[in-house]
Amino acid sequence: MDKKSFPANLDYFICLLLITATLAVFWQVRHHDFINLDDPVYVTQNPNVQSGLSRESVLWAFTDSHAGFWIPLTWLSFMLDFEIYGLNSGGYHLTNLLFHIANTLLLFFILRRTTGARWQSGFVAALFALHPLHVESVAWITERKDVLSTFFWMLAIWAYSRFTTHRGLNWYLLGLVAFAMGLMAKPMLVTLPFVLLLLDYWPLGRIQLGQLGGDHDQVSQASIDLKKAKSQSFHLVWEKLPFFALTAACSVVAFFSQQSAGAAPPWDSLPLNIRVANAFISYVRYIIKMMWPHRLSAFYPHLGLSLPVWQAVGASLFLFLITFLLIRVGRRHPYLPVGWLWYLGTLIPVIGLVQVGMQAMADRFTYIPFIGLFIIIAWGVPNLLIKWRFRNFVLATAAGIVIAALMICTNLQVANWRNNITLYKKAVEVNANNYLVHISLGGALAEQGNIEEAEKHFSMALQLNPGSAVAHNNLGNILQQQGKLEKAVNHFYESLQSDPNLSETHFNLGNTLLRQGKIEEARIHFATAVQIKPDFAEAYNSLGVALARQGRLDEAIKNFSMALQFKPNYEQARNNLDRAIQQTGREEAQRNTILRPLN
Repeated sequence: MDKKSFPANLDYFICLLLITATLAVFWQVRHHDFINLDDPVYVTQNPNVQSGLSRESVLWAFTDSHAGFWIPLTWLSFMLDFEIYGLNSGGYHLTNLLFHIANTLLLFFILRRTTGARWQSGFVAALFALHPLHVESVAWITERKDVLSTFFWMLAIWAYSRFTTHRGLNWYLLGLVAFAMGLMAKPMLVTLPFVLLLLDYWPLGRIQLGQLGGDHDQVSQASIDLKKAKSQSFHLVWEKLPFFALTAACSVVAFFSQQSAGAAPPWDSLPLNIRVANAFISYVRYIIKMMWPHRLSAFYPHLGLSLPVWQAVGASLFLFLITFLLIRVGRRHPYLPVGWLWYLGTLIPVIGLVQVGMQAMADRFTYIPFIGLFIIIAWGVPNLLIKWRFRNFVLATAAGIVIAALMICTNLQVANWRNNITLYKKAVEVNANNYLVHISLGGALAEQGNIEEAEKHFSMALQLNPGSAVAHNNLGNILQQQGKLEKAVNHFYESLQSDPNLSETHFNLGNTLLRQGKIEEARIHFATAVQIKPDFAEAYNSLGVALARQGRLDEAIKNFSMALQFKPNYEQARNNLDRAIQQTGREEAQRNTILRPLN
């Protein structure tokens, strides 16, 4: 082998190892199912995604904030997957895996190019690829937005690093475009401009900080260096104004999207001091789980007012102390403050200060932030052992053991995401007092026809949270299937007392009342269901049935048509429409008029 080409070939060999190890751990996802945790919203029950890359669906992707986010690029990627795989879940999983591998390789090449350190860069990439907390981002189809947005995050940093050395406008524009595309995949990327400023300090070295001294000459030089650093900093911030503008615009869009979708609870429902306390605790819990990834779950419930005060105080003191110490030694070891501030800063959008959802923390939120901690480990540990005689041997052996251990843990964690049952059983095992996972496990068991086990978990959820509208609704469904209609109705009314705007409960209550012969009451609840959820095809169909039984055939036909408008392949609604038209004696021409697309 040519000596000049050896370093490049060694880099490619490291890439081959990274690809092989990642595939070995994640390859099982090709046999994994969709899960009922948001996958229906994003794919399996999303008619716009299942329209493929049509003009209407593409327009919808760019104009709608479905699921509480404006993420057109994520929607387009799902539409392309549907064009290729249909509803074969394995294809969607493999797409996620390919993006994860691409992100791993880009991370390696970015660090390799900017730092020149081959083995540290490879180790960071290996930790990123194989850490168990990153399984959620890869093995959960819904988190396409995570791996896709990170792909553009990496491209933006790569282009920016090229811009800093080549000073070409094309590289700058490429980085800006990549950032914009990343934001259109997931708004969590809003912290990128701040990360670019950190990279300007290390490893790019575009900000030079002088050393503090004791004598007059040293103090004077330090003062000059400080002025120079301020001038450099101002220039670098000014240089990134277009990036900051995109961050500001995306933040506004994300805030209003979440508010309109009801994804963010009102500020007064979770006081600011509780949000801050949970943020401090979560920062520390993430670090603990990075070092010892155990008791991982698909959902970590927010404790709200039950958060232990001592944990919040201890976590805040720990974070402030570590921040002070790492910044203090930052001039001699600049990777320490850069890695630490990377971790703290990139978690801010999802740390819970602006609460979205009901979780205290989530494994998927660590996908980008952990890179900062991995950098600290990869560069810090070798520096600690710099005087050891057998340093290289010890480091290589330790790295091999760590990577092997992570591969085993991650492989087991990937298996937990095989289907709904395996996922929620693991979540119940981690936290048996989590009423939400009991609801989810009960729903998964009900889908498999295991009614008795499902009823147990819904009942357990109500023991843990008697006011849960979803638990009452689901238990009512189980009782309805068992023919216990009166008990089912009682649970549906309990559900609506907790949440009057739950369209599913109005629909289920209406169906139960219809079975009891209470047609007018059923009609009212069906009408309420479609009022709350205007694209609820099944509710339109049931409303049509209730109206038909009341002899109001014209209104029934309109509702059957609405059901088909939102769900064109809905055979039950089509059959009901045919029967209603036959009863009115209308001709085929009139039927075509009724079925024309609605404006």
